[in-house]
Amino acid sequence: MTVRLYCDEDSLRHALVLSLRKRGVDILTALESGMTGKKDEEQLAYAAARGLVIYSFNMGDFCRLHARWLAEQRSHAGIIVARQQHYSVGEQMRRLLRLVAAKTAEEMQNRLEFLSDWD
Repeated sequence: MTVRLYCDEDSLRHALVLSLRKRGVDILTALESGMTGKKDEEQLAYAAARGLVIYSFNMGDFCRLHARWLAEQRSHAGIIVARQQHYSVGEQMRRLLRLVAAKTAEEMQNRLEFLSDWD
């Protein structure tokens, strides 16, 4: 099964979402799902319940959430984090496309990926 993405508020860039959709990526945003203003754990729970891999610039919080969820034997569909204002929209798109082409949804299960590793 292919990776389906969920962009939280921090990572939401309209141009990125449109570019990924044009290239066949299944992507949902916090805005579209009515999840704006929710805490990071709520975002992760929302994505996990729907089998969506969350993409965020909030590295610190999502690294901590990932570790805590694994320690609590909770499962998520995957987390991708990137440094905010580090990549252009085009670079984010290229790296995300590489990642979703290389990993299946099953391989992303309970994984934490750093966008910086996908150059």
